[in-house]
Amino acid sequence: MVGLVLPRLVSFEGAPRRSASVAERNLAALKSAYWLVLISGFLEPVLYLFSIGIGVGALVGDLTLPGGQVVSYAAFVAPAMLASSAMTGALAETTFNFFGKMKYMKLYDGVIATPVQPFEIALGELGWAMIRGTVYSAAFLVVMVSMDLTSVGRAVTAFPAAVLVGFAFGALGMALSTCMRSWQDFDLMGSAQFTLFLFSGTFVPAQAYPALLRWVVEVTPLYRSVHLIRGISVGASGWSWLLDVAYLLALTAVGLFVASRRMGRLLYK
Repeated sequence: MVGLVLPRLVSFEGAPRRSASVAERNLAALKSAYWLVLISGFLEPVLYLFSIGIGVGALVGDLTLPGGQVVSYAAFVAPAMLASSAMTGALAETTFNFFGKMKYMKLYDGVIATPVQPFEIALGELGWAMIRGTVYSAAFLVVMVSMDLTSVGRAVTAFPAAVLVGFAFGALGMALSTCMRSWQDFDLMGSAQFTLFLFSGTFVPAQAYPALLRWVVEVTPLYRSVHLIRGISVGASGWSWLLDVAYLLALTAVGLFVASRRMGRLLYK
């Protein structure tokens, strides 16, 4: 009985080091083809920015935001693409890759035999996912600055916001992955992700939607992410960003908690 209970106890002493070891294992297993995956994932939002932000923007013209700022359509779309890029980079690592290592490679069955706890595995995998999300965010911000869609100072401020978005979606992705039964279940997640991409104030202001749909849109995580980064990028005033930050921090905490608890049940059963 003691042997069954002790592995479930969480010791926070040395937890950062053990979590870092999980991320280091992923780095050691990295293959050269991974850089092609990184490039392809970064190009998608850039192509959306050029095709819709600039192409359609030539027809739309300038937009007036709720705060009164007048911005070009490309400057309106770019922060949404940055938030979507951070979301995509984090989810790619914490869904398909995480699920494969947990269910089919049985990687964590061996890791859990060491002093590493489920929470530390989740934290290490989230940290590894954020390396990818951070690269995406930094590169996209360079594109935004080079296209004069935001200033250097605002881009520097937007970077930690994009990192926070990645943490929130990475934790959410891990929590959802622990509930998946097979690869087919990810079709539903892909559909949900694409729906968020389309209806999160990405290409049109949320105020353009009917009242009920607007309320639904405004409580989604990608909308809060877009709202936060767009406010920073265009220099919006007010304190509404505090709600966005609190929302994303709460999502990160809940995602990590659910992921670690469910991993513990799956690995110790």
